[in-house]
Amino acid sequence: MATIRQRPNGGSWEIIIRRKILPKTHCATADTEAEARAYAEAVEKLLDQGIIPLELQDNRQASPSTVDAWIRQYLIKVNISESDRLLLNALLPKSQTWPTAKLNIIWAQDWVSEMKQKDRLSPSSLRHKVGAVARMLDWCLRNEWISVNPLRLLPKRYASYTASDGEKKTDIERDRILQPGEYEKIMWVLNGGFPEGNQRGISMNDRLAWKLLFVLAIETAMRLREMYTLSTGQVDLPKKTIFLDKTKNGDKRQVPLSSVALAALSEWKPSGDLVFPWWDGRQETLRLTTMKLSRKWATIARLAGLDDFHLHDCRHTAIVNFYLKTSLSDLQIMKIAGHKDMRMTARYANLRGSDLAEMLW
Repeated sequence: MATIRQRPNGGSWEIIIRRKILPKTHCATADTEAEARAYAEAVEKLLDQGIIPLELQDNRQASPSTVDAWIRQYLIKVNISESDRLLLNALLPKSQTWPTAKLNIIWAQDWVSEMKQKDRLSPSSLRHKVGAVARMLDWCLRNEWISVNPLRLLPKRYASYTASDGEKKTDIERDRILQPGEYEKIMWVLNGGFPEGNQRGISMNDRLAWKLLFVLAIETAMRLREMYTLSTGQVDLPKKTIFLDKTKNGDKRQVPLSSVALAALSEWKPSGDLVFPWWDGRQETLRLTTMKLSRKWATIARLAGLDDFHLHDCRHTAIVNFYLKTSLSDLQIMKIAGHKDMRMTARYANLRGSDLAEMLW
């Protein structure tokens, strides 16, 4: 709160404002107490919104005119998760319309409203975009290029739709998992089968590699990119473990291998340093490799008669199996799956409702 006091000579009034977001203590004067209080109230109201009046800003270091310049530096200088990298690259054209001098709570609220009312994003998609930009602005804050991160001032439920946002959008949680007999249908295709009327199935080299990838996906809950970028050095068969040194969330984790996954890996003979043959090891081809494999999976699923079964549904199936077929705790499953938030794992916890009932008297 501002300090307001009259000068000892009984003349003008002095206003002193000390706030963390200010580059230094701000001092001003007014002729009357009423004017001093009105000025202090107006300035502090702006500061509460993350807005620093021009006369209070430290302009010793010139800033780029738009946010895209900061994003480009951030992408080069900071080791971030691949998901953040993709989101920020996609936001570069948009960030060219964001003046660095106007990054305040009003800008943050307007951007969120635009993503709801114009782009019609789901709450989860909205949170992903805001999170990626917020982490970039945290870096700018540490570099003292901004005095406050306005995205951190948004209320907790900022991604939820209200009446003023139009038709309500909610997150749709996909719950497709392998049903009885569907695992065998996919394996039939990967073993060389194809429906009558199709000219061909999957090539031999692809079939063998895809069999291993499919088994790993179902048995370990690893993500597609985590699997196809595996090097042979990450696989420790004696310890029945795969070590992931960089995941989607940027964290390291160890993935235990079931007997089925262990047998599949033991039988596979890699042709090089990488377990799978599809990726050339270059960062710039990761996205292209993911797209190619996703399209190939769509063909495999179609040949198996499972057009609605997406590749990511293998991961969902694996986590469901952890709950239904093992006694692993929620925390253990969370660590294996690589979830950063227990809430992501909690959606599966109701699968053990009967177990909880049996524990009651």
